[in-house]
Amino acid sequence: MDDLVKKLMLAEQQFRLACTVNLAVANNVQTLDVPVEWTFGKHRVSYEDFGLRADQADLIAPHLEMTATFVIAAAIRDALVGCFPDTKNHANKDVVAAYQISRMLRNAFSHSMLSPEWSIDKDCKDRVFTIDQIISLNTAGLHGKFVDWRDYGGPLAIFKFGRFVRENLLGDKVDQNRIKPPFPTLACYQQGRLLFRRVDELPTGAIKIAEAGPGESLDLGNGHKLRVLPHGKA
Repeated sequence: MDDLVKKLMLAEQQFRLACTVNLAVANNVQTLDVPVEWTFGKHRVSYEDFGLRADQADLIAPHLEMTATFVIAAAIRDALVGCFPDTKNHANKDVVAAYQISRMLRNAFSHSMLSPEWSIDKDCKDRVFTIDQIISLNTAGLHGKFVDWRDYGGPLAIFKFGRFVRENLLGDKVDQNRIKPPFPTLACYQQGRLLFRRVDELPTGAIKIAEAGPGESLDLGNGHKLRVLPHGKA
C-alpha cells in the first residue's frame, strides 16, 4: 500500500507542476530556455531544433495539464484496485465512485493522450458517479465524445479527487506541519480560466474597458465578480 500511496503523491505533484507551468506560460514568465546544444548517447540537438517559441508554449501548456490528468487518474485507479477487494462492487460507495471515475478517465486518455475520448461501458451508461463536494461524472451522452473539463468539474476537481482518495480512502493524511511553499513572486488570482493580476500601469496597447473603486465590484459574467476591497486590493 505504501508504494501505491507514494505513486499517487508523485502523480499529484506532477499534476500540480503541470498546472503551475500552464499558469507561468499564461503570465509570460515561464522560461523557454533549453541547452544551446544537447547530446545524449548517439544523438545531438541544438536549441534551434529543440527549443519552443512563446506561441508554441501557449498552445501546448494546457495540453500538459490535461495529460497530467491522465497520470493522476491512473494512479488513483491503481491505488484503489491495489487496496480494496472487488473495487467495482465495494460496500463503500465512495470507493466505487472513485474507481469508476478514475477508470473511465484513464481509459479515455489511453486511447489518445492529446484527444481523449470517452468509452463508457454498458453497465456505466446513463449513471452518475459522485463523491460529495469533490467530483461528479454523469455518463449520459458521453460515450464517443471528446473529454471536456466540464464533464468532471475541471482541474481543481482532479486535485481534490486525488487528495480525497489519499486522505479519506487510503488514510494518508496530509501533514499540516509540512514545509509550505513560499508566497508567489507574481501574485495573481484565477477564477476558472480567467487570470487577474494587479499592475501599476496599463501595458502598452491595453484598453481600459471597466473600472471599480474601493468597495465596488466588477461583474465579469457567468457568475464571476471581482470585488475591490476597501483598502484598494482586489
